Amino acid sequence: MIFSHLLIKINVGIVKGGKKMKNTWDDTDFEVFQIEGLEHRMQALIEKVRPKFEAFGQTYATYFSAKTGDEFYPHVAKHARRSVNPPKDSWVAFAPYKRGYKAMPHFQIGLWGTHVFVILAVIYEVPDKVQIAERLLKKKSLFKKLPQDFILSGDHMSPEASPLKKAHKGQLQSLLERLRDVKKAEFLVGRHLTQEQAVAMSANEFETYTEETFDALLPVYNLMVNKK
Repeated sequence: MIFSHLLIKINVGIVKGGKKMKNTWDDTDFEVFQIEGLEHRMQALIEKVRPKFEAFGQTYATYFSAKTGDEFYPHVAKHARRSVNPPKDSWVAFAPYKRGYKAMPHFQIGLWGTHVFVILAVIYEVPDKVQIAERLLKKKSLFKKLPQDFILSGDHMSPEASPLKKAHKGQLQSLLERLRDVKKAEFLVGRHLTQEQAVAMSANEFETYTEETFDALLPVYNLMVNKK
Protein backbone atom coordinates (compact mmCIF):
# COMPACT_ATOMS: atom_id res chain seq x y z
CA MET A 1 0.00 0.00 0.00
CA ILE A 2 1.27 3.46 -0.83
CA PHE A 3 1.72 5.22 2.46
CA SER A 4 1.49 8.78 1.20
CA HIS A 5 -2.28 8.92 0.80
CA LEU A 6 -2.54 8.54 4.58
CA LEU A 7 -0.19 11.45 5.18
CA ILE A 8 0.31 15.04 4.24
CA LYS A 9 0.47 15.19 0.45
CA ILE A 10 3.70 16.49 -0.94
CA ASN A 11 2.54 19.79 -2.37
CA VAL A 12 6.15 20.99 -1.99
CA GLY A 13 5.50 24.63 -2.55
CA ILE A 14 4.58 24.01 -6.17
CA VAL A 15 1.81 26.51 -6.73
CA LYS A 16 1.92 29.10 -9.48
CA GLY A 17 -0.92 31.47 -10.25
CA GLY A 18 -3.17 29.52 -7.92
CA LYS A 19 -2.67 26.31 -9.94
CA LYS A 20 -0.95 23.25 -8.59
CA MET A 21 1.89 22.05 -10.81
CA LYS A 22 1.72 18.40 -11.84
CA ASN A 23 5.40 17.58 -11.29
CA THR A 24 7.55 17.68 -8.16
CA TRP A 25 10.73 18.62 -10.03
CA ASP A 26 11.46 20.88 -12.98
CA ASP A 27 14.62 21.92 -14.79
CA THR A 28 14.98 25.12 -12.80
CA ASP A 29 15.56 23.09 -9.61
CA PHE A 30 18.70 21.60 -11.13
CA GLU A 31 19.78 24.90 -12.66
CA VAL A 32 20.11 26.36 -9.15
CA PHE A 33 23.52 24.67 -8.96
CA GLN A 34 24.72 26.58 -12.01
CA ILE A 35 24.25 29.95 -10.30
CA GLU A 36 27.57 31.61 -9.50
CA GLY A 37 28.39 32.87 -6.01
CA LEU A 38 27.41 31.71 -2.55
CA GLU A 39 24.84 34.42 -1.85
CA HIS A 40 22.97 34.10 -5.14
CA ARG A 41 22.95 30.30 -5.13
CA MET A 42 21.78 30.17 -1.52
CA GLN A 43 18.98 32.62 -2.28
CA ALA A 44 17.80 30.43 -5.15
CA LEU A 45 18.05 27.29 -3.01
CA ILE A 46 16.02 28.88 -0.22
CA GLU A 47 13.34 30.18 -2.55
CA LYS A 48 13.15 27.36 -5.07
CA VAL A 49 14.27 24.04 -3.56
CA ARG A 50 14.07 24.29 0.22
CA PRO A 51 10.22 24.45 0.32
CA LYS A 52 10.18 21.06 -1.36
CA PHE A 53 12.58 19.60 1.17
CA GLU A 54 10.54 21.05 4.04
CA ALA A 55 7.39 19.41 2.65
CA PHE A 56 9.21 16.10 2.19
CA GLY A 57 10.36 16.50 5.78
CA GLN A 58 6.82 16.64 7.12
CA THR A 59 5.65 13.67 5.10
CA TYR A 60 8.54 11.27 5.48
CA ALA A 61 9.32 11.95 9.13
CA THR A 62 5.80 10.69 9.76
CA TYR A 63 6.37 7.78 7.37
CA PHE A 64 9.57 6.63 9.13
CA SER A 65 8.05 7.06 12.57
CA ALA A 66 5.17 4.80 11.60
CA LYS A 67 7.38 2.24 9.85
CA THR A 68 10.06 1.94 12.56
CA GLY A 69 8.19 2.68 15.78
CA ASP A 70 10.78 5.37 16.60
CA GLU A 71 10.08 9.08 16.30
CA PHE A 72 11.95 10.46 13.28
CA TYR A 73 12.81 14.11 12.65
CA PRO A 74 13.52 15.94 9.40
CA HIS A 75 16.75 17.91 8.97
CA VAL A 76 16.81 20.27 6.00
CA ALA A 77 20.33 21.27 4.94
CA LYS A 78 21.01 24.91 5.79
CA HIS A 79 24.64 25.09 4.57
CA ALA A 80 25.22 27.57 7.39
CA ARG A 81 28.96 26.93 7.70
CA ARG A 82 29.69 28.01 4.15
CA SER A 83 31.35 31.39 3.77
CA VAL A 84 32.85 31.27 0.25
CA ASN A 85 32.04 28.19 -1.85
CA PRO A 86 28.38 27.64 -2.79
CA PRO A 87 26.87 24.19 -2.12
CA LYS A 88 27.00 21.67 -4.94
CA ASP A 89 24.05 19.69 -3.59
CA SER A 90 21.30 19.97 -1.00
CA TRP A 91 18.97 17.61 0.86
CA VAL A 92 16.62 16.77 3.67
CA ALA A 93 17.73 14.01 6.04
CA PHE A 94 15.67 11.82 8.38
CA ALA A 95 16.87 10.34 11.66
CA PRO A 96 15.42 9.40 15.08
CA TYR A 97 17.21 12.26 16.80
CA LYS A 98 15.96 15.83 16.97
CA ARG A 99 19.32 17.58 17.31
CA GLY A 100 21.08 16.02 14.35
CA TYR A 101 21.52 13.10 11.99
CA LYS A 102 25.17 12.82 10.92
CA ALA A 103 26.28 10.59 13.80
CA MET A 104 23.86 7.79 12.91
CA PRO A 105 22.54 5.94 9.87
CA HIS A 106 20.01 8.20 8.17
CA PHE A 107 17.85 8.57 5.08
CA GLN A 108 18.02 11.43 2.60
CA ILE A 109 16.13 12.93 -0.31
CA GLY A 110 18.40 15.33 -2.14
CA LEU A 111 19.48 17.07 -5.28
CA TRP A 112 22.69 17.50 -7.26
CA GLY A 113 22.86 19.52 -10.45
CA THR A 114 22.60 16.26 -12.39
CA HIS A 115 20.21 14.06 -10.44
CA VAL A 116 17.87 13.46 -7.51
CA PHE A 117 18.98 10.98 -4.85
CA VAL A 118 16.93 8.90 -2.41
CA ILE A 119 19.36 7.09 -0.14
CA LEU A 120 20.33 5.50 3.16
CA ALA A 121 23.71 6.75 4.40
CA VAL A 122 26.39 6.02 6.97
CA ILE A 123 28.88 8.88 6.83
CA TYR A 124 32.27 9.31 8.48
CA GLU A 125 30.84 10.90 11.62
CA VAL A 126 29.02 7.73 12.74
CA PRO A 127 30.93 6.42 15.80
CA ASP A 128 29.90 2.75 15.51
CA LYS A 129 30.76 2.27 11.84
CA VAL A 130 32.83 -0.83 12.63
CA GLN A 131 29.90 -2.67 14.17
CA ILE A 132 27.58 -1.52 11.38
CA ALA A 133 30.00 -2.74 8.70
CA GLU A 134 30.44 -6.10 10.42
CA ARG A 135 26.70 -6.67 10.58
CA LEU A 136 26.32 -5.77 6.89
CA LEU A 137 29.23 -8.01 5.87
CA LYS A 138 27.59 -10.96 7.61
CA LYS A 139 24.28 -10.34 5.82
CA LYS A 140 25.40 -9.26 2.36
CA SER A 141 22.62 -11.41 0.95
CA LEU A 142 20.23 -8.67 2.06
CA PHE A 143 21.51 -6.49 -0.79
CA LYS A 144 20.46 -9.10 -3.35
CA LYS A 145 16.86 -8.39 -2.41
CA LEU A 146 17.18 -4.73 -3.44
CA PRO A 147 15.94 -3.65 -6.89
CA GLN A 148 18.68 -3.80 -9.49
CA ASP A 149 18.46 -0.09 -10.32
CA PHE A 150 19.84 0.73 -6.86
CA ILE A 151 23.27 2.31 -6.50
CA LEU A 152 26.18 2.21 -4.05
CA SER A 153 28.66 4.91 -3.11
CA GLY A 154 31.49 5.41 -0.64
CA ASP A 155 31.49 9.22 -0.63
CA HIS A 156 28.56 11.50 0.15
CA MET A 157 30.52 14.47 -1.19
CA SER A 158 30.62 13.03 -4.71
CA PRO A 159 27.73 12.72 -7.17
CA GLU A 160 29.23 9.53 -8.59
CA ALA A 161 27.87 6.08 -7.73
CA SER A 162 28.04 2.50 -8.97
CA PRO A 163 25.10 0.32 -10.01
CA LEU A 164 24.31 -2.29 -7.38
CA LYS A 165 23.99 -4.99 -10.05
CA LYS A 166 27.71 -4.56 -10.81
CA ALA A 167 28.76 -4.08 -7.19
CA HIS A 168 27.95 -7.70 -6.30
CA LYS A 169 31.15 -8.69 -8.12
CA GLY A 170 33.32 -7.42 -5.28
CA GLN A 171 32.68 -3.73 -4.88
CA LEU A 172 30.06 -4.25 -2.19
CA GLN A 173 32.54 -6.30 -0.17
CA SER A 174 35.25 -3.66 -0.68
CA LEU A 175 33.02 -0.76 0.35
CA LEU A 176 31.90 -2.55 3.50
CA GLU A 177 35.43 -3.58 4.44
CA ARG A 178 36.55 0.00 3.93
CA LEU A 179 33.68 1.21 6.11
CA ARG A 180 34.94 -1.15 8.80
CA ASP A 181 38.65 -0.40 8.48
CA VAL A 182 39.02 3.25 7.40
CA LYS A 183 38.09 6.07 9.75
CA LYS A 184 36.80 8.45 7.06
CA ALA A 185 35.02 5.77 5.02
CA GLU A 186 31.33 6.04 4.19
CA PHE A 187 28.57 3.88 2.75
CA LEU A 188 25.54 5.01 0.77
CA VAL A 189 22.86 2.88 -0.86
CA GLY A 190 19.69 3.91 -2.66
CA ARG A 191 18.49 5.27 -5.96
CA HIS A 192 19.39 8.07 -8.36
CA LEU A 193 17.04 9.75 -10.83
CA THR A 194 18.60 11.70 -13.67
CA GLN A 195 17.34 15.22 -14.26
CA GLU A 196 15.46 14.00 -17.33
CA GLN A 197 13.83 11.16 -15.39
CA ALA A 198 12.89 13.37 -12.44
CA VAL A 199 11.25 16.17 -14.40
CA ALA A 200 9.25 13.62 -16.40
CA MET A 201 7.67 12.17 -13.23
CA SER A 202 4.36 13.40 -11.93
CA ALA A 203 4.17 14.28 -8.24
CA ASN A 204 2.30 11.03 -7.57
CA GLU A 205 4.88 9.01 -9.47
CA PHE A 206 7.72 10.55 -7.47
CA GLU A 207 5.91 9.84 -4.19
CA THR A 208 5.46 6.22 -5.20
CA TYR A 209 9.10 5.94 -6.33
CA THR A 210 10.36 7.46 -3.07
CA GLU A 211 8.22 5.27 -0.83
CA GLU A 212 9.15 2.12 -2.74
CA THR A 213 12.83 3.06 -2.35
CA PHE A 214 12.54 3.65 1.38
CA ASP A 215 10.47 0.50 1.84
CA ALA A 216 13.25 -1.52 0.20
CA LEU A 217 15.94 0.19 2.31
CA LEU A 218 14.28 -0.30 5.68
CA PRO A 219 15.56 -3.88 6.21
CA VAL A 220 19.10 -2.61 5.57
CA TYR A 221 18.55 0.25 8.02
CA ASN A 222 17.20 -2.13 10.66
CA LEU A 223 20.32 -4.26 10.31
CA MET A 224 22.54 -1.18 10.54
CA VAL A 225 20.97 -0.13 13.84
CA ASN A 226 20.66 -3.73 15.05
CA LYS A 227 16.91 -3.48 15.27
CA LYS A 228 15.34 -6.91 15.67
